[in-house]
Amino acid sequence: MRDRLIVGLDVPTLTEADRIVATLGDTVSFYKIGHQLAFAGGLGFARELTGAGKKVFLDMKLLDIDNTVAKGVENIARMGMSMLTIHAYPKAMRAAVEAARGSGLTLLGVTVLTSMDDADLKEAGYAASARDLVLKRAAQARDAGMGGIVCAPTEVAEVSAVTGAGMAVVTPGIRPAGSERGDQKRIMTPADAIRAGSTHLVVARPVVAAEDPKAAAQAILDEMAAA
Repeated sequence: MRDRLIVGLDVPTLTEADRIVATLGDTVSFYKIGHQLAFAGGLGFARELTGAGKKVFLDMKLLDIDNTVAKGVENIARMGMSMLTIHAYPKAMRAAVEAARGSGLTLLGVTVLTSMDDADLKEAGYAASARDLVLKRAAQARDAGMGGIVCAPTEVAEVSAVTGAGMAVVTPGIRPAGSERGDQKRIMTPADAIRAGSTHLVVARPVVAAEDPKAAAQAILDEMAAA
């Protein structure tokens, strides 16, 4: 389960990130670095983590013209990252897949952010429901040759039916029983997400904001194993 739990280092400074990693020790082997930490020196920290034998999920949600996406993916692959997110637009995904070919980088298509629901999509100009858009983008990611999908845990079963067994299904929006929802709208407990078919769980605040992060992470791992 250690390779299936990804702890999100959603903290503002490298000092805090380093403290969390040191506290978690061997309990956690996989970390996510997103925009907040990336723009505080987190890309160099990502290299340090890989050098220490940890896996890193770089959550950059790339979306740009094909050449720009491709060149970014090429450099990220050279950094030794394990996972990278791309917004699941077909052209961007195809460019990313070609750029990552032959590397060990798993490309993940971001379908619909877990902080968004049907009303948010309507406000943004989409006619489709969150469910329909997630399934459409999952199919497009599969056809583009992506390594996996990021989706809400509530959508895992349907997404897995579209993508098949060969693709990772990575789920944020994981909240242990009793945890605050925060800004997540489509959530699930670790056990329920594993039972639904999630291959990897991304957990940030319930671990990094806990009084005892190591105990919180171990409790989630135990729940995942029991499921």
